[in-house]
Amino acid sequence: MKLNDLSENPGATKARKRVGRGIGSGSGKTAGRGVKGQKSRSGVAINGFEGGQMPLYRRLPKRGFTNIFSKSFNVVSVGRIQAAIDAKKLDAKASVTIETLKAAGVIRRPKDGVRLLADGDIKTAVTIEVSGASKAAIEKIEKAGGTVKLPAAPAAAE
Repeated sequence: MKLNDLSENPGATKARKRVGRGIGSGSGKTAGRGVKGQKSRSGVAINGFEGGQMPLYRRLPKRGFTNIFSKSFNVVSVGRIQAAIDAKKLDAKASVTIETLKAAGVIRRPKDGVRLLADGDIKTAVTIEVSGASKAAIEKIEKAGGTVKLPAAPAAAE
């Protein structure tokens, strides 16, 4: 087989319709756009325009807001960490950090940090450094003989 022998399956590609190419083509002259008016011209974008009537998106009330300072955390459960330790993806003797979680495939990308939640059980004593953790998750890890290191909270401005 040669490169010039390769071809698509029959019917896989469809020829582009060349419009505005004369009367005999079936789509000549106005090229299927009808006659006159704004929509027959090029460069028209009238999404949401309602002919001068107040558009729906302006008639509806505005609700809520987007907090530009909000943080998005990866959520990792205690059980997920235990599963990664059991699968030999995480080393229980070394400290578990965001980088080690990423390398083990527990999280895909760091986002704004990792928050530890208490779903599942942990049997291994492990040191975990994360951005945040629930009280129940901290209790479970300390009960198993491990520790949770959280970043120091910034001092309140006086």
